[in-house]
Amino acid sequence: MQSPLSLRQMSIPKGLGYLTIMAPGNFLCMRSNFLFGSRSWMIRFSAEILFKSVSFRPFGVKCDNADSEPLKNEELLNNLLTLGVDIDMAKKRQPGVFNRTGTNEQDLKSFLLSKGASKEVIASIISRYPRAMTRTPESLSNRWDLWRRIMTSDLEIVNILERSPESFFRSSNNLNLENNIKFLSSIGLTRKCLCRLLTNAPRTFSNSLDLNKQMVEFLKEVCLSLGHSDPTDFIRKIIFKNPFILIQSTKRVKANIEFLQSTFNLNNKELLALICGPGTKILELSNDYTRRNYANIKEKLFSLGCTAEQVQKFVLSYPDVVFLGEKKFNHKVDCLIEEKISISQIMENPRILDSSVSTLKKRIKELVKSGYNFSTSNVSLLSWSQKRYNAKLKKLSTV
Repeated sequence: MQSPLSLRQMSIPKGLGYLTIMAPGNFLCMRSNFLFGSRSWMIRFSAEILFKSVSFRPFGVKCDNADSEPLKNEELLNNLLTLGVDIDMAKKRQPGVFNRTGTNEQDLKSFLLSKGASKEVIASIISRYPRAMTRTPESLSNRWDLWRRIMTSDLEIVNILERSPESFFRSSNNLNLENNIKFLSSIGLTRKCLCRLLTNAPRTFSNSLDLNKQMVEFLKEVCLSLGHSDPTDFIRKIIFKNPFILIQSTKRVKANIEFLQSTFNLNNKELLALICGPGTKILELSNDYTRRNYANIKEKLFSLGCTAEQVQKFVLSYPDVVFLGEKKFNHKVDCLIEEKISISQIMENPRILDSSVSTLKKRIKELVKSGYNFSTSNVSLLSWSQKRYNAKLKKLSTV
């Protein structure tokens, strides 16, 4: 009597778990298209096996993940594959979307195509923010019309969606969006300013109307307490220079204003000039982060022979330096000192600290090779744009 074929067990990774396969060991080959839940299998047998009487157990399928149910959304997954969506990324970002009984991926595709988005952009949007598929065509159309009150073209909106899909799809509350647009317009924000907000800080329009009103009222109080006679102008300046201000808490902004005034001994006029000008961005930082970075700047510059007055003047001349974490600031300063750039040159040209350490080293090496003398020449070109810097380097090389 012929013995049955020996069985071999193996596990094959699958989108929602693992497949445990029990199959005859002398299968010629087996190929699985079981990616992302497709149940299409192809099995080929050798001619010898096909014509023999064989005995084996049927295939057993086991999904090890607790939440791996029989795929109800097989059509969704197939649609997403056709669209070119990165399903692994989408599942990691918003797995709950794949448990929904109804999604609108085809409607979303048609809508975005009609607005000028490419298939690649649509795939990228869904990959990074799959919740976009849950929006109805009516909701999408209404929201798009509201955005068009601010943006001048469909292409501008498509570009924002490509960069930050969450900005458009995060909320489906179109009434809240409309109310925020009306409110922000009522406090004097121009279309240009609203466009800047929508481009850089779209979460502003997802805030509840009350939250935005709360911040605006707080800024009015700050303005009046500092002796400014035009709150509307004050608010407009701050929002235009720092579009992220409305998505911060009033507690954070207040703490940073108090820190700036007490640390630098500023009078009301000086504080107004700072927070409406170069220091506006500091208002969005965590107060602990601001204090820690400033303490590190003082410690580092003191160690290099700077006085307290020089440190204060340095930070006030370029408040963005406070954004540099401890390691980054120290590393950049050390790099410049090692390359024979003096601390006084750094203090006079703080923008050079905006460049990365690798860029600083590369440029210094190129300039020295071209005969540039940093001890007698300006170091500001270390922070120039690449185009401007290349033109200067080319000019130096031809001399």
